[in-house]
Amino acid sequence: MDIKRATEIIESLGVIGVSYKGDPVWLENINKENNTAKVKNINTDKELNVDVSYLKED
Repeated sequence: MDIKRATEIIESLGVIGVSYKGDPVWLENINKENNTAKVKNINTDKELNVDVSYLKED
């Protein structure tokens, strides 16, 4: 995924499925300066900072 699409998803009013390494995540925040996103794993509630290129839209 690219930073533009990640930003569109976080600003969307709808629910758009996103996964990180096969696990469903919720986008919490986007950092455009270093191309990362703060995500929360939906299954474990664990928060991670990841490069947006590792995110996949479901």
